[in-house]
Amino acid sequence: MTNGPVSLATIRTAAERIAGGVRRTPVLKAAALRDPPCPGPLFLKLECLQVTGSFKPRGALNKALGLEAPNGLTTASGGNHGLGVAYAASVLGVPARVFLPTSTPEAKAQKLRGWGAAVEVAGSVFDEANEAALAHAEARGGVYVHPFADSAVISGQGTLGLELLEDVPDADTVLVAVGGGGLIAGVATALKAIRPSIRVIGVEPVGAPTLHDSLAAGTLITLERIGTEAGTLAPLRSAQINLELIATGVERIVLVDDEAMRQAARWLWFEAGVAAELSGAAALAALTAGAYKPEADERVVAVVCGAGSDGLG
Repeated sequence: MTNGPVSLATIRTAAERIAGGVRRTPVLKAAALRDPPCPGPLFLKLECLQVTGSFKPRGALNKALGLEAPNGLTTASGGNHGLGVAYAASVLGVPARVFLPTSTPEAKAQKLRGWGAAVEVAGSVFDEANEAALAHAEARGGVYVHPFADSAVISGQGTLGLELLEDVPDADTVLVAVGGGGLIAGVATALKAIRPSIRVIGVEPVGAPTLHDSLAAGTLITLERIGTEAGTLAPLRSAQINLELIATGVERIVLVDDEAMRQAARWLWFEAGVAAELSGAAALAALTAGAYKPEADERVVAVVCGAGSDGLG
């Protein structure tokens, strides 16, 4: 499923492959905003403005464009990856089928149908929906696209890191939300290859510390339960490819609770007019909640990785 290594070269190849199929999302300098959550320069990489509302089309499209998939694409998702796969399928002109856990908001399911995907609900968490997706792909012949344990997907997500360094070449620290680990694995690989001194910090929910605990244990662990409303950051288990890339390129992973993500989402809305879902606000929450405390002159970039309104309630 991993299909080879992930490197700066594979990420640059991905950037060429998906050019024209994804948006180059903007970077907002937050210094002019009232009550900034950071003592020094703060930049927001607004990946919430990506097509479908999150970073996921980068990896899904990079994977799909390297495939022959006449029977379509199949995946499991908390919502955002499914949208990326549905978008990639629309580019290829093939059907998409997305398996969702019961915890996925209905708004995400409706959006998936709007992109032409067939939606099925299976299991209470991502891992159970994923088992159903794998079984369906094997039985029906559709190409299965994993949301994070795939080198083509990770390389596609890493293209965000290339853009980020072009826009903020002197960044000291980049904060990235962590679910299965595909985004941070790709971004960290790109950033560290180009600028070895840069610091990459992951941000996970307190209620789903999958990779935080795996790094601490030195091996993949499986959570017993999920205790967060940020469903797109909540697999019970990651994968070896992600753990290895994160262990190499990420300084550490910090934890934030749902209320911290909610407060960060409100800050983004009221201060910047940016509508971020809970998971999309996780990186900023590390600053607003004090889980990561930068120095006064530290140039920090927070990746706002997904759009939504669940953090505004």
